[in-house]
Amino acid sequence: MNIPEKLRQFDAYPKTLEDFRIKTYGGAIVTIVSSIIMMLLFFSEVNDFLTPHLKEELFVDTSRGSKLKINLDIIVHSIACDLLLIDAIDMTGEQHLHIDHNIYKRRLDLSGKPIEDPKKTEIADIKKSTEKPADNTTAVQCGDCYGAANEEQGLKCCNTCEDVKTAYRIKKWAISDPSIFVQCKNDKSAEKLKHAFNEGCQIYGYIEVNRVGGSFHIAPGESFLSNHLHVHDLQPFSISQFNLTHKIRHLSFGTNIPGKTNPIDNSTVIASEGAMMFYHYMKIVPTTFMRLDGSILQTNQFSVTRHYRSVSFSEDLGVPGIFFNYELSPLMVKYTQTVKSFGHLLTNTCAIIGGTFTVASIFDAFLYHSVRAIHKKIELGKFN
Repeated sequence: MNIPEKLRQFDAYPKTLEDFRIKTYGGAIVTIVSSIIMMLLFFSEVNDFLTPHLKEELFVDTSRGSKLKINLDIIVHSIACDLLLIDAIDMTGEQHLHIDHNIYKRRLDLSGKPIEDPKKTEIADIKKSTEKPADNTTAVQCGDCYGAANEEQGLKCCNTCEDVKTAYRIKKWAISDPSIFVQCKNDKSAEKLKHAFNEGCQIYGYIEVNRVGGSFHIAPGESFLSNHLHVHDLQPFSISQFNLTHKIRHLSFGTNIPGKTNPIDNSTVIASEGAMMFYHYMKIVPTTFMRLDGSILQTNQFSVTRHYRSVSFSEDLGVPGIFFNYELSPLMVKYTQTVKSFGHLLTNTCAIIGGTFTVASIFDAFLYHSVRAIHKKIELGKFN
């Protein structure tokens, strides 16, 4: 045998003569259906090849980020912006003040429409309210504190409305009407009190805090420290007047990345029992997102558990407000964008074509032999 003849012995696909081939209608239908299936599977595989995939890893967080960014957008439907404050405290007791905060308040009417442009504000300085405000214009005078003077606290004179309020606050005395004090006659806060419950407020922006567990809250009344306790002054209102029905339009920690979901976005919480405290306990999981171009984004995912309870002045069970407590997980999730290799595409394409062709051949053979057997029985008169 010459070389061509020897080479032909290795042919694994022997061909039959054209005269011995039989083409059937059933075979044509099987061919058309299998071709359509092959094309659909091929385009599906190409789409999967072109779509980046996320590889997920879980490991102990050893990063040392200095700040945690909290993005928020919350609407309180029936309390004016002048009464609402944001306080932030971490687990070490540090109050996050004088940082580069970007918090804005927008006045809304009771139907939720904006009344005026948003105004920038700062997180409430809860230490400042316990200090005596300086007023150089009235330093030579000594205003009356109406029996609330306290030399131990350095409050001998009350020259401003804030001095009187601070003195009463230290004495833990109630102020039914600030306008009865001479120092508060021209104070604009009295005018603001008239619209306290005739407006709503949208609070949005972001806060940067230390990267440790802590909390922040939105609550009415001026905040201050009393015997190392965080207190809100709700005078001259009754606790039952504060309805903290609110909508959390957005709340997230860190940068927003593709595929990241925030579990409490666009959720509305209704105060069904009057004045209530709403607690949101959040477990934050640090997350790293690595893109195909090599850029790295640092963000956080979180889960949330909710709890609420009503408050009353007589039982002294707290202050109506929206409280967010967060805790950082020691584990970190890393997402890496990956794409499949071209060799993987070729392998799957061959598998699609070969597998579909083989299955179609088996089905066609079964169909052909079944039809022939039936025809033979009909010819012999044995088919019933």
